[in-house]
Amino acid sequence: MRATTIHAPFDMRVEDVPEPLVQLPTDALVRVVRACICGSDLWAYRGESARQPGQRIGHEFLGIVEETGSEVSGVRTGDLVVAPFMWSDGVCDFCREGLTTSCVHGGFWGAVGYDGGQGEAVRVPFADGTLVRLPKEAVSDERLLSALLTLSDVMGTGHHAALGAGVRKGATVAVVGDGAVGLCAVLAAKRLGAERIIALGRHKTRTDIARTFGATDVVAERGEAAVEAVRELTRGQGAHAVVEAVGTQQSMRTAVDITRDGGAIGFVGVPHGSGTGLDLGVMFDRNIALRGGVAPVRAYIPELLPDILDGAIDPSPVFDLTVGLEGVPDGYKAMDERTALKVLVVNS
Repeated sequence: MRATTIHAPFDMRVEDVPEPLVQLPTDALVRVVRACICGSDLWAYRGESARQPGQRIGHEFLGIVEETGSEVSGVRTGDLVVAPFMWSDGVCDFCREGLTTSCVHGGFWGAVGYDGGQGEAVRVPFADGTLVRLPKEAVSDERLLSALLTLSDVMGTGHHAALGAGVRKGATVAVVGDGAVGLCAVLAAKRLGAERIIALGRHKTRTDIARTFGATDVVAERGEAAVEAVRELTRGQGAHAVVEAVGTQQSMRTAVDITRDGGAIGFVGVPHGSGTGLDLGVMFDRNIALRGGVAPVRAYIPELLPDILDGAIDPSPVFDLTVGLEGVPDGYKAMDERTALKVLVVNS
């Protein structure tokens, strides 16, 4: 089959690789229908996170089950399914507590020896704990397929950030970061009943999506200017709930500075850079809480799926460029150069 591999920084290839097979009775084989490129994939693309030459890549996909192992009972051949960005057994202590990303048998698509989502097919370990069935009729609805694909990562991650920030009805929320996760956090905050949502971003095409998703205000400034702008919008107090969806020292410092005393920060930006941006003394004095991390999106899919199916939320606008599998390297280049927000990969 064809699959995307990474060989060196900026060296993405679509190559022939061995067709995956069911190896264990808990496996399923999924033929990929839709996949996408994540902002976090760019760290490998830029050489900022290590990969072995020829390693697979891609962790967001949905597709059709082609074969299952003898112990799989939750999905059957022919089912349309979505896979969260990590597999999990669904039965360990962490999975039962909803923290599927800490599953004792879990793993990440594209790890050495495993298939990545940016390919034609994927062997799915622990299929019953990992895969979620979708309505089969969705396969003929392009918009709905795109919206459902966000359940594999960005919509669930935005929701995780909003929960970590303590978003509630009537709250004022600020979202630092205008990538796909930040935009989905805006949508999640609106869904949870936030009264005012301030989106921090300087790219108009992205902040226009933020407004569509429920942002009431947009702040284009950065650093101290951004802090002053948010403070001005909030009577000098800051936001009750702040989402940090970038992961740099500057973005975290901004998040702390725009949080209202007694408020909370939900952080889901993969940390990178020279420092954390945190001053525990400031957070202690102002009673600011910090909660977040790798989003256990598998635990959120049952809650978010009905709202996507009935149209209450539609995250599909985060995809602004579509490529076929052979065009994935060009998709990486477009996202790296910020000419695309998030690239949808369509397998014909």
